Amino acid sequence: MIANLTSAFASLAAAGAATGEKAANMGPRVTKADFLYQMPLLILVALGLVLILAESFVKGRNRGFLMKITVAGCVAAGIAAAVLFNKFEDANPAYLMGHMLVADQFAMFFIILSCVATAFTALVSDHHQREHEWQNGEYYGLLALATAGMAMLAMAADLVTIFIGIETMSLAVYVLVASRWRSRKGAEAAIKYFLMGAFSTAFLLYGIALVYGATGATNLHAIGQRLDPSSPLLLTGVLMMVIAIAFKVAAVPFHMWAPDAYEGAPTPVSGFMASAVKAGAFAAALRIFDSLGGDILPFGTLGWAGILAVIAAATMTIGNIAALRQENIKRMLAYSSVSHAGVVLVGVVAMTLTSTDATRPAIMFYLAAYTITTLGAFAVVTWIGTRGKERVNLDEWSGLAQTHPGSALAMAVFMLSLGGIPPTVGFIGKFYIFKSAMGAYDSQLLWLVLIGVLNSAISIFYYLRVVTTMYFKPPVEEIKVSKSSAVMFVIIACAIAVMVMGILPGWFLGKAGL
Repeated sequence: MIANLTSAFASLAAAGAATGEKAANMGPRVTKADFLYQMPLLILVALGLVLILAESFVKGRNRGFLMKITVAGCVAAGIAAAVLFNKFEDANPAYLMGHMLVADQFAMFFIILSCVATAFTALVSDHHQREHEWQNGEYYGLLALATAGMAMLAMAADLVTIFIGIETMSLAVYVLVASRWRSRKGAEAAIKYFLMGAFSTAFLLYGIALVYGATGATNLHAIGQRLDPSSPLLLTGVLMMVIAIAFKVAAVPFHMWAPDAYEGAPTPVSGFMASAVKAGAFAAALRIFDSLGGDILPFGTLGWAGILAVIAAATMTIGNIAALRQENIKRMLAYSSVSHAGVVLVGVVAMTLTSTDATRPAIMFYLAAYTITTLGAFAVVTWIGTRGKERVNLDEWSGLAQTHPGSALAMAVFMLSLGGIPPTVGFIGKFYIFKSAMGAYDSQLLWLVLIGVLNSAISIFYYLRVVTTMYFKPPVEEIKVSKSSAVMFVIIACAIAVMVMGILPGWFLGKAGL
């Protein structure tokens, strides 16, 4: 037995030496450039750790100082990403950390978008915390760590990195949903979100395992080179990952958690989930689906992209029909978020069937337009709510234009943009999404575009319902809002961006690559 053990240890030592020699021959796996190109991600991670540590030293109303640190950190990370965005304009992508991460314009675009969304969320949150008495300092650290997870998803070049990014983002958001400790709705929403999120994580992990078993790789580029459409193992793994991504973006039929989570969470967190979290999940989806192509699974003439097309059609339709019945503003915006996920999926389907360079910029522009619009809408909801009363029922918005015309005008702009009405940015975003689908695969997605246009027409009804309530119904009660320059700044900035990007979209479209 001793001889056998000695032989086994000798074999392990020899294998270890061979592995070490092979690694040495490969050269250094981490260079100075790796840290340079990861600077936005590193700033966000450091910001999250500093904020969580600072909670031990900051008490009471001084927690507003943590909000300022959050905004400053997001601005720093956004500037670093903007500098790198311009650097990669005429340069090839840079693969980092042994090809686990990739730095390119796509990644930097989503990091900038996430930083803007997080900074605006932090600005709105301080007011909401003081008004509704749920101050907790770790809130801002969790916001920063969730954003770091989104940055990792945007830079992901490996399925393992995608898993780590999704979990980093999701675990922070689970806690953010339950930030109001004394709220039963918040606790219930967090539990539902956590359970559904854990369920989707199981699908993602099992799908990654099966794809690895079929291809022998987790690197997205390597997987794309080793695809075997006849492999049952690969087909099952891809389906598992499609289901997991559908959960994360709240696509039908995996959207059940969204309305309850959005309603139970604090309003700034609801806006953060509807905008930044959804954009981060779609960044991961675009990385995965771009490497797979559209003809992996046998599903009609469209391959597995046909499955995504059916999901997109169902998501747009069911999301809009459910939104028609809502009297609660936050639930209405939740179902609206579901329907907009379906619109983005239309672009994803087109991307898998055509050139990535032709369709991915349309998706990026649409996500930017949707993020800014949604943040503005939830900022107005936050502004209207006062101490102990959030005013999320539609009837409570009656006559808002008479008492607070500026807030009503901004909300009208956001509703028109979500409905895709010109000259707002929502119209431009939907136009380019549907245009990319029309030119995909010999116009075989014409039916999907028609469903999308029809659903856009349906959505106008419940968006205009909010507008008519504010402008054409008499006030039910006097609406008094507390003063907050930070919330006012977010509302004005988002409203101006919605109109400028809609009337003068050329510069923004150029940066997106359209």
